[in-house]
Amino acid sequence: MSDPQQDLGITESKEHSPGEWYAELVQKAGLADYAPMGGFIVTRPRGYALWEGIQDHLDGWFKDTGVQNSYFPMFIPESYLEREKEIVEGFDPEVAWVTEAGNDELDERLAVRPTSESIITPFMSQWIRSHRDLPMRLNQWCSVVRWEATDTKPFFRTKEFLWQEGHTAHRDGESAWEETMLRLEQYRRLHEEVLAIPVLEGRKPEHDKFPGAETTTAVQSLMPDGKSLQAATSHYLGDGFAEAFDVTYVDEDENEHVAHTASWGLSWRALGGMVMTHSDDQGLVLPPAIAPEQVVVVPIWQEDTQEEVLDYAAELAAELDEAGLRVELDDRDGRNPGFKFNEWELNGVPLRIEIGPNEVEDEEATLVHRPDGESVVEGREGIAETVEDHLDTVYAKLYAAAEDELEENVREAESRNELLGTIGQHGGYVKTAWCGEEGCETEIKDEIAAEIVMVPLDEDEGPIDDTCAICGDDATETAYFAKSY
Repeated sequence: MSDPQQDLGITESKEHSPGEWYAELVQKAGLADYAPMGGFIVTRPRGYALWEGIQDHLDGWFKDTGVQNSYFPMFIPESYLEREKEIVEGFDPEVAWVTEAGNDELDERLAVRPTSESIITPFMSQWIRSHRDLPMRLNQWCSVVRWEATDTKPFFRTKEFLWQEGHTAHRDGESAWEETMLRLEQYRRLHEEVLAIPVLEGRKPEHDKFPGAETTTAVQSLMPDGKSLQAATSHYLGDGFAEAFDVTYVDEDENEHVAHTASWGLSWRALGGMVMTHSDDQGLVLPPAIAPEQVVVVPIWQEDTQEEVLDYAAELAAELDEAGLRVELDDRDGRNPGFKFNEWELNGVPLRIEIGPNEVEDEEATLVHRPDGESVVEGREGIAETVEDHLDTVYAKLYAAAEDELEENVREAESRNELLGTIGQHGGYVKTAWCGEEGCETEIKDEIAAEIVMVPLDEDEGPIDDTCAICGDDATETAYFAKSY
């Protein structure tokens, strides 16, 4: 019979085998399992609870800024998809098609949505008549399918993934651009304030923007293996989609005008990024804002002290619950304290409170931080406020560690060889002057599988050098190269 305490442990090393470590972690921490079809996963309750935490924060911010939730069919008629040719061309290799229903062949192929511009925008066209209908801000929480994943990596790379996609129509380009930037800022806020991950904000190069977009912006976060993760994008679509789908409105001048649109989305890649960034060889590490349980209270007793220890621990847990904290009292009789400690560490609970006879006698509590095991004895009085302070400290520790990692891994290169050598040796981001030609990126991509993940948002910001580090021609902007997911 296997030892359940040993079964709990993570056997792979984050430092030496990050891919295997991550795969083991998401299964042993109860986040996900692999589905019988390659490229798909089953999201377990604990993993879905984390996604719900992301939803709760973002959904509130969206609604505070005028967004209304809706839902559109997962199937899109081929004729709808073809009305925006760049969408078709951009997603064609990744689209899954439904051609039969039961024993009948369909009159028209249906695409399983890879994104929903081509099904949502036609309805915006019907619903918008006047400038008074603008801005229209719609969002849906759903899944999309992109048939391009080969190696399944839960939350990072799967054929089907969960996300939200916002679609908005505006009176003019300035309003649509402001919308694009507002959503990018909310994605940055989610990463930094909720997930404790610092990010870089930028726009995609012209050849890598969303099909049909005028500008694609994104947040990028650095993973411990030196790769960049793009978990959220916000697109300024100009009036191209509106023209293709006839989204027009009558303005105050009584003339008809074409609207401007934007779309923006964040997927559960953000969840995968959080898990990979903070977790360790003991298991999951969760920021307090998103942890399903923020605090676990573990009573430690002998037979003669059981009643008083359990009563004290239960009263403390009840006080934390009343203060609005998510708390779990682990008073299981069949598990020893060591097993409980290991299990809750594996599950990523930010703060553990240990209660034994000494804590009861001295009217204290021993608080243990999950990220680093720091142990602090605190007085029982005002424990809820004390716990909130410690949770703030846990968040600060996580953010500071990730921030240090990011700052140490943004480097500059002045030549092709320096660019290749820096990424090859250190990973991370390498800033370099770039001429703007896709061929220079392709040259680097072919040699070392690194690409331009972003350029600065401010198009007026000049390049860091006068000449392109790759070809030697005049540089037009600064490019951030990295290997990426």
